[in-house]
Amino acid sequence: MKKLGLCLMVLLLAFVVMMPIGNAAPKVTLTIATVNNPDMVIMARLAPKFTEKTGIGLKFVTLPENELRQKVTEDVGLGGGQYDIVTIGTYDTPFWGANKWVDSLEPYFAKMSDREQKAYDRNDLIKPIRSALSYKGAQYALPFYGESSMLFYRTDLFKAAGLKMPEQPTWDQVYAFAKKLNNPAKGIYGIALRGLPGWGENMAVFGTVINTFGGRWFDMKWQAQFNTPEMRSAFEFYKKIITEAGEPGATTAGYTECLALFQNAKAAMWYDATVSAGTLMGKDSKVIGKTGYALAPIVKKSNAGWLWAWSLAIESSSRNKDAAFKFLTWATSKEYIKLVGETIGWAQVPPGTRESTYTNPKYLKAAPFAKRTIAAIKNADYDHPTVQDVPYVGIQYVSIPEFQNLGDQVAQQLAAYLSGKQDLDATLKQCQDVSNNVAKEGGYQK
Repeated sequence: MKKLGLCLMVLLLAFVVMMPIGNAAPKVTLTIATVNNPDMVIMARLAPKFTEKTGIGLKFVTLPENELRQKVTEDVGLGGGQYDIVTIGTYDTPFWGANKWVDSLEPYFAKMSDREQKAYDRNDLIKPIRSALSYKGAQYALPFYGESSMLFYRTDLFKAAGLKMPEQPTWDQVYAFAKKLNNPAKGIYGIALRGLPGWGENMAVFGTVINTFGGRWFDMKWQAQFNTPEMRSAFEFYKKIITEAGEPGATTAGYTECLALFQNAKAAMWYDATVSAGTLMGKDSKVIGKTGYALAPIVKKSNAGWLWAWSLAIESSSRNKDAAFKFLTWATSKEYIKLVGETIGWAQVPPGTRESTYTNPKYLKAAPFAKRTIAAIKNADYDHPTVQDVPYVGIQYVSIPEFQNLGDQVAQQLAAYLSGKQDLDATLKQCQDVSNNVAKEGGYQK
């Protein structure tokens, strides 16, 4: 009986040792706050592969963009530690690093073995994106996907109407196309444009319109510039094109809603993030093979596209930082891009993060938008976003900590103007006043 018991114990031990890690209880579970964009949905779908490999469990808290920013900012500001990993952008990263809300990743990279560092290959990360996610030379976030902006258009509708889209159209040309193709009776709108208030919603798109129309938020002395002819023209044009040829109820339409309109063949054009190109190639899209790509529309400035990256960072109050770093480097690795390509489709891999993606024959074959995307990202003029000189950097935002609140307030004013609740004079005055107040209180105006 003793021998039999000993044999059973040996067999049981062997079974435990040989059990797949995926069947074991996670040794630690990471909570990840992220945005409800398609690429993040794919990340959550593939996350079990990471758990199988590492034994680290994952819990995703997926929120709309505006709500994500509010909840995550509250948590990191209070040091709540509700999240181990947070999804932040190029705007947030330098300030959050300075405030020590997120950890510098340099110590974690330093602990990697030579083999691990070579496999991750930091130098393969696209330089403008990598730099925008740094503070004082240190990396504080890793890009999950990077983007600029471009104009999507229905090639079938353009062909039927005898229209030809230039490689880089002007906004006047886009307006003329939208008017001609607008057909609400058949459920097709001339163009989809964000109107939902939020500095990362309607202001992301409208911010590039301001720049190319010759407008700017502040002059070199940090005096607000909403009372200028250029700014007035930008506001007037945006309302005109949306009212006359855009989707109804535009102030309820953010990124997700505009994506759905174009993806379901209900818009002839859509100006938004380059990252959307892969989503439009997904199995649920009704515009596969019917989508063309043009550079961001212009008026006075030749490179109007924005620069952005949704990125992953470790919250400073996390209790699972080493495990969190493992997830960051997995989700932003060449290995992950290959996993998405082979399981979801090469057209859906996270764009705009790695140089190697844009030399991969499989991706280039599957993604007709690839060259246009990388050109838009590298041409984005982050340091000189406007026609006239400005004391700030950032294209679709002003890179100051106060902009999150300022941008939201101006976004609300834009929405009130678009919906007809407020006239243009009142709108511009409100924007002028709040911008000057921010500049004074922030100590920018001397």
